[in-house]
Amino acid sequence: MASTGTGNGGDGKTTVLLDTDGVRLTVDDAVATVTLTNPAKRNVQNPALWRALAQAGRELPGDVRIVVLRGEGKSFSAGLDRKAFTPEGFEGETSFLTLAQGTDEDLDAAIAGYQEAFTWWRRPDLVSIAVVQGHAIGAGFQLALACDLRVVAEDVQFAMRETSLGLVPDLTGTSPLVSLVGQGRALEICLTGRYVHAEEAARSGLANLVVPAAELDGAVQDLCAALLAPPRGAVIETKALLQGAAGRDYEEQRAAERAAQARRLRDLMGSGD
Repeated sequence: MASTGTGNGGDGKTTVLLDTDGVRLTVDDAVATVTLTNPAKRNVQNPALWRALAQAGRELPGDVRIVVLRGEGKSFSAGLDRKAFTPEGFEGETSFLTLAQGTDEDLDAAIAGYQEAFTWWRRPDLVSIAVVQGHAIGAGFQLALACDLRVVAEDVQFAMRETSLGLVPDLTGTSPLVSLVGQGRALEICLTGRYVHAEEAARSGLANLVVPAAELDGAVQDLCAALLAPPRGAVIETKALLQGAAGRDYEEQRAAERAAQARRLRDLMGSGD
């Protein structure tokens, strides 16, 4: 059941829409916040948490324009809970061992289900912001990459450790990583599993903004205010244009710009559908 308390933005009232399996969703006017709530274990991830993250996306009210993603405690997320690699896995869940021994179709469907926690952050009608402090490793790194923007603390430590475990990054992180840093740098980051610290994150485009940890909240509030300033229709059209740019050639992108601008002009002039 939803509850109401004091928030940090909007009208000062925060409504709790979801609080389960290490995930809490709150909404304050046009800004929603998704919080990972297991700081004692550095917000490690598991299938139950992924289902809760996917549910958070489905629970968003239609008037939400910005979603802020954060992790409680000193670390954003230390990645996949190592219980996943034990024969018994997680209580009440199909173990990875069982999945690996099953059919290709079942394994593909299971991974696709996990990925749903990482896909909705890219919706054109939302702008998503990951607020990252401390460790963001493996699945944690990929969750930060799922968001449109990343505001990070000076102590941030990104790392992609899947390859060292004999796996690959499969939670939608490969495409945004290549887009941000290039294929060669992305390959080196993934294969070495090394840490990417704040200075490199800012230089390479992984981080949009780097601030001292004590200034994270203020920086995010300022960014949210700036993102809420333009009309929502213009924001949605602009995000869709930029998201599709890589898949279009120059002439196709020109045409997409013209079509988007025509919709905006008609809307502004009151002659839209």
